[in-house]
Amino acid sequence: MKIEFAPLKIPLRRRMQTAAVLQWVFSFIALAQWGPLCLSSSLSDLWFLVLLTLSGCTSGTGTHPSVGITRSWGMRGWRVWRHFRDYFPLTLVKTVDLDPKLNYLFGLHPHGVLVAGAFGNFCTKASEFEKLFPGLTPYLLMLPFWFRVPFYRDYIMCGGLVSSDKRSASYLLSRPGGGHAAVLAIGGAPESLEARPGALTLQLLSRKGFIKLAIKHGSPLVPVFSFGENELFNQMPNPQGSVLRGAQERLQKLMGVALPLFHARGVFQYSWGLLPFRKPVCTVVGRPILVSRDPSPTREEVDRVHALYLNGLNQLFEENKESYGIEKHRHLSFI
Repeated sequence: MKIEFAPLKIPLRRRMQTAAVLQWVFSFIALAQWGPLCLSSSLSDLWFLVLLTLSGCTSGTGTHPSVGITRSWGMRGWRVWRHFRDYFPLTLVKTVDLDPKLNYLFGLHPHGVLVAGAFGNFCTKASEFEKLFPGLTPYLLMLPFWFRVPFYRDYIMCGGLVSSDKRSASYLLSRPGGGHAAVLAIGGAPESLEARPGALTLQLLSRKGFIKLAIKHGSPLVPVFSFGENELFNQMPNPQGSVLRGAQERLQKLMGVALPLFHARGVFQYSWGLLPFRKPVCTVVGRPILVSRDPSPTREEVDRVHALYLNGLNQLFEENKESYGIEKHRHLSFI
């Protein structure tokens, strides 16, 4: 493989952007492992601190419904996230105003490999979500598994990430006074295994739990599509039925997390590495789908609202796809 090296003379702003994305990728693929290693290495000298940390991770503190909601959000305003935004770049687009007196459930598509668009637009202030949607505060939902990892859980909670279990999502959607937007990547870990350039397949047909949750709380459903999310990384071939795909699916069932074997570019060369490609990602927030509150929705009602959601998401995609480089003849595929 021929290696394409980065030129020596690169503007400082681009180096800052690369550094910002590098630390973000590190936080995803290494920080979670770093915490337990630090604990094990300090076990003999700092055993009391280790005991306190582990007790917090195992007692349920990390998965309490309010975790991530009542934490300090100072990290969201870090200057580094502006460099992160400009690396791709990331943009956030509003199609309609949203009433801040309500709580919303945003359905995010596609999941991608590392949900870069969702992180930049909903976990930081770089895209000025609060100015586009005054009175609303976004909370990105993340797998509960990560909230039991020492130190890593504290890092993600400072960014306002919230566990995606039903208790946490319900806590958000039931908050009095409105003004909260729970952002959920509907396809979840399994969809990340399909994330590669050109992919338009979404895991959605059998996913109705979020519909039921929205109906129980009377929270409007808002389809959100991140154009360009799947263009950021290549992935090792893993077709259904392959040995690799089988191993990935077993891991996902065992731990709740997937392990996409992704690659893109490096820091000093453009041929291979774990940094995402510099491809634009535009996250478009669609029109809300209003639902009537019903603490015990019937299967028929869930199916009806699910069909409305599919139509709303498809309409959002079709209305915007050509503006973001997707050919007119290409359409979403639901599985």
